[in-house]
Amino acid sequence: MNDYNILVIDDEIEIVELIEVYLTNEGYKVYKAYNGEEGLKILDNEKIYLVILDIMMPGIDGLAVCRKIRSTLNIPIIMLSAKSQDMDKILGLSTGADDYMVKPFNPMELIARIKSQLRRYLYLNSQIKVNENTDILEFKGVKINKKNHKVLVFDNEVNLTPTEYEILILLAENPGIVFSGEDIFKSVWKEKYFEGNNTVMVHIWRLREKIEQTPKEPKILETVWGVGYKIEK
Repeated sequence: MNDYNILVIDDEIEIVELIEVYLTNEGYKVYKAYNGEEGLKILDNEKIYLVILDIMMPGIDGLAVCRKIRSTLNIPIIMLSAKSQDMDKILGLSTGADDYMVKPFNPMELIARIKSQLRRYLYLNSQIKVNENTDILEFKGVKINKKNHKVLVFDNEVNLTPTEYEILILLAENPGIVFSGEDIFKSVWKEKYFEGNNTVMVHIWRLREKIEQTPKEPKILETVWGVGYKIEK
């Protein structure tokens, strides 16, 4: 039995019940909410490890809920939506989601993505607990304390998602090395890369929004045109 609580927020009862069946069979404890307000209340009162969040809901929509969660928590968020256009996916990811799935979806693929997100999230948090060394990375006004998972930019703490943090660590620990989008995807997501996948690009953009003084003219997380991304110390 897994001790990881998962919150499902979706106004479609049939979808929630379907996801609950699959998650319960995997040993997870499932919390259910049928609108954004209910979901936020559960997050205030329970220890949740991952959120599955529908975008189109009455009242507070999924994008607003995602922003609210991201203001205080770094737990993984997987968005669900009937919208399949690239711009819809980019909007969902840029709001703070770690992954995006289009309805109708394969429940087993959702389970696989949940496990992948939890592995990364739990790995990062376990590293913080077991690492007894003072492990500091500093470059261009950025200070990363790997022991407590804090990132400071010119002494101001920034709130990164687990995915953003892992991308930053990958590049910061390999200064001067250029990583292609495919390299980053395989290293961070540990999944097969498909051409046209813009997930890395969206997360790079979000990361720049948080660590760069002028995101459109990045000085920290540099683009090597036609090749990929790098950080120089």
